[in-house]
Amino acid sequence: MTNPSSETYRTEWQAWRSGWEQWLAAPNGWLSAVAVHWLDSTPQRFDGTPGLWWQDGDTLMVDPDGTAMTFDGTEFTEARALRLAEGPDDQRVTAGDLEIGITYREGYHINTYDPDAPARKAFDGVPTFEPDPNWIITGRFEAFDADTALALGTVGWREHNYLSPGVVHFEHDGTPYELQIIVGGGHRTSVFADATSGDTTYPAGRSLNIPEPADDGTVTLDFNRALNLPCAFADFFPICPTPPSGNRYPFRIEAGEKTPAKK
Repeated sequence: MTNPSSETYRTEWQAWRSGWEQWLAAPNGWLSAVAVHWLDSTPQRFDGTPGLWWQDGDTLMVDPDGTAMTFDGTEFTEARALRLAEGPDDQRVTAGDLEIGITYREGYHINTYDPDAPARKAFDGVPTFEPDPNWIITGRFEAFDADTALALGTVGWREHNYLSPGVVHFEHDGTPYELQIIVGGGHRTSVFADATSGDTTYPAGRSLNIPEPADDGTVTLDFNRALNLPCAFADFFPICPTPPSGNRYPFRIEAGEKTPAKK
């Protein structure tokens, strides 16, 4: 692969960084998380979170309890059953300025997002390594015959099975490595750790989105776009996945995001 010129690449990377940090600091982005609550079969009220919340098997139940709520574009003021166990993570119910994210992991938990969260108000950017075109690596995607279950640990919960479509083979300093890919949020991504983890980068690892392979199977790994997991910003994301053993590298990947200055 021919790396782009440093000047051209820096300009493109800075534009991408600007967009990403705007998303982080959005009124209901990760930085606005203020609480996480696990549900059971008993209706519960939670401080700072409107409504009554519980679960009935794999169905989430929410009673607005006097607060108008909206889900999937529809407003409701009476108790509603939401069958979201098979859906994506962090589906949102809106209640005024707040959003409540719903995720299922053998049971439901909810995250409350508040635009007035202290972390959002104090946010002044994420430290990063200087962008380096040498950390744009061409790999080769090897697809599995079918998506395969991959059990990943988490930062504060238990293992969870993700679907893996395959691995990317790449080299660093002449040594071959693999990057296990998972499917999350409708796109291919990965979680990895390296010799910077726990030093200059978040101990649990970082994530890297994986573009679609070219027709010849080649795929570009741009580690300058390595991102922190949401748990690096707050303690309200216990289900953040941790890297599989094959995605833990003995060398330093001095590219992408560093540990956030404020948590």
